[in-house]
Amino acid sequence: MSDLFSLKDRVVLVTGASRGLGFAMAKAMGEAGGTVVLNGRDAGTLETSAGKLKADGIKAEIAPFDVSDFAAAAKAVADIAKKHGRLDVAVLNAGIQHRRPLLEWENADFQRVIDTNLTACFVLAREAARVMIPRGEGRIIMTGSIMGIVARPTVHAYAAAKAGLGGMSKTLAVELAPKGITVNVICPGFFDTEMNTALTQNPEFNAFVKSRCPLGRWARPEEIGGAAVFLASRAGSYVNGHMLVVDGGLVDNL
Repeated sequence: MSDLFSLKDRVVLVTGASRGLGFAMAKAMGEAGGTVVLNGRDAGTLETSAGKLKADGIKAEIAPFDVSDFAAAAKAVADIAKKHGRLDVAVLNAGIQHRRPLLEWENADFQRVIDTNLTACFVLAREAARVMIPRGEGRIIMTGSIMGIVARPTVHAYAAAKAGLGGMSKTLAVELAPKGITVNVICPGFFDTEMNTALTQNPEFNAFVKSRCPLGRWARPEEIGGAAVFLASRAGSYVNGHMLVVDGGLVDNL
C-alpha cells in the first residue's frame, strides 16, 4: 500500500514554498521520496527552507522567481525540466492576499492579486504541460481556497482568483487528461499560517473559526501535506478535475 503514495524518482515543483502551506506540501512530498524544487521570490529565504528539508534527508533544490513575472516562470519550468530530464508534478501554490472594504480598492490592487493567484497558475500550468506532454504523464495541483466556494467580505480579488482556479482547472483537466496529465485543486480552509496572522490574532474571527469548524480549531500547515501527496501519487491517478476541500468540515457547517 505504501507504494501507492510513493513519489520516489519524481521531480516536484512547489511555488510559494518558502513557508506556510507551500513548505508543508513540499516537505510531505519530499518525505514521500520526491525531489522537491522550492520556489519563492527571495533566494536567501528559500535556501533556509531547503536547508531544513535537507537536514531531514529530503532532496531539495530552489528556484527563485516571482510567479507574476511570466517570462521568468516559463524559463524556470524549462530549466527544471532540462536539468532533471523531467517535471512530474507542478504544485501551483504561490498566492497573495489583499483585504480592504470595496470602496478602498484600487484597480492595481485587484490586478496584482489576479496576476499572482490566477494568471500565474495558468502560465505555469501551460509551461508544465509543455514538458509533461512529451512524456505522456504529469500532475498539476493548484491551491485554491474555500473562499472560492463561500464568501467573506473584503477579499474580492482573492475570492475571484480562487473561484477562477476552480473553473480553469476543469478545462485543463479535460484537455490534458488524454495526454496523461491530471489537474486538480486543493481548497484549504482556515490554516494557521503567516498569511492568516491578522485573522488568527483577531479575537472575533478566531472565535468564528473555532465555533463554525466542526473540529473546533484552525488547521495546522502539515495537515495539507497528505492531500498533496495523494493527488501527486499513484493513489490519486484516477482523480481529475476535482476540488478537494480540506477545511475540517467548515464549509458544510456554514
